[in-house]
Amino acid sequence: MSRPRRDPRAERAAAFLAGEGPRPRYDRTRRATGSGRPRRDPRAERAAQRVGAGVRLRYDLSQIGRPVGEAVTAAPRSAPVAEAPKTVVVETPAFLVAVVPDAPGGRLSGHDRQVLGAARALAGREGAVAVIVEGACEGLGAAGTDRVLRLEPAESYDPAGRAARIETALASLGARHALFPESLDGGDLARRIAVSLDEALFTHAEVVTAKGLVRPARGRRVEQSLAPPRLATVAPDAVADYAGPPREARAVPFEGVTPPETPKTIVSSTRIPADPATVPLSLAEFVVSAGNGLTDLDTFRQVVSALHATPGASRVLCDAGLMPRQTQVGASGTVLAATCYFALGISGAPQHLQGVAGCEHVVAVNTDLHAAMIERAGLAVVQDAQAVMPALLRLLAAEAGREAGGTS
Repeated sequence: MSRPRRDPRAERAAAFLAGEGPRPRYDRTRRATGSGRPRRDPRAERAAQRVGAGVRLRYDLSQIGRPVGEAVTAAPRSAPVAEAPKTVVVETPAFLVAVVPDAPGGRLSGHDRQVLGAARALAGREGAVAVIVEGACEGLGAAGTDRVLRLEPAESYDPAGRAARIETALASLGARHALFPESLDGGDLARRIAVSLDEALFTHAEVVTAKGLVRPARGRRVEQSLAPPRLATVAPDAVADYAGPPREARAVPFEGVTPPETPKTIVSSTRIPADPATVPLSLAEFVVSAGNGLTDLDTFRQVVSALHATPGASRVLCDAGLMPRQTQVGASGTVLAATCYFALGISGAPQHLQGVAGCEHVVAVNTDLHAAMIERAGLAVVQDAQAVMPALLRLLAAEAGREAGGTS
């Protein structure tokens, strides 16, 4: 079957518009009857694909070849409401895996969250994770805690007395396993409890599963594996955090007997906070850094002092001699493990971002909305750092004045 033969002259005559002035004009949408396939009108098809009447043009590209007509009107779609994740409740666990976090300042550290992730892997579906903390602690349920046993914080720092209290709490829970962070305080506590209970301690575990624990040995040339022991410490940055739905974090009463007082080998103890200005960057908890977008370094130093932070800098300032070399942050300087990093006028070079990858919270001030540091930051201020620093100093001075007035 052949298509009908086109007659271009007849089509042109049918499209002619009479009485439109001396210049001939044609309507291209018209066609002569029986002249073949209809002529396409891309503009009309595009208009027919229009969706909605908002300021931003939107088109439904699935309507290709749609006949000319009214624009497609779509009902406004409301944003899907995200349902809150359901809290997981374990009523009768088969066993308990106890975790004793460091929890400095009543908050879980990154290492503590990793230990809780290891405990969840060790507990599996049948077990539950119980956390033993001294005083209040935030974010336990989201980190994977099913039970919480709170102890009264000690009046003074006594490592032996703390180990005795934790040992009594473990006996009260009847935990099958107990995990500690391999840190200065957590590692010392785990070793004291292991000596007191006369049990072996599996240290520096890097792989934790329900079937066993694995750690490197002999200069990381071999691996040692063991069935889940009762006491173990977890190495930092080896096990992933718990990423599942929040857990119940139900408080359980302390049913143990207060341990008898033992002769104190430490008469008195006092924690002396280190001067943040002299703390090495690798050990600093709060770092405030200056970048190439900062010119008033005197005000920057005032901000660092007012915030009681450790000063840092980008490579550009260190190369120019404006900041000491030991303050350089980045892959070619110092890789941080700080709780908070405050970047002033730093755009975010790749090597600098590598240096702050381990920071829990990042705050950035920069004039460029699309700077890499702004994208990395959890809190971003798109403004000139030169204007932000004096305003921040005024706010800190006002807050200090209110605190002084409240205590007087």
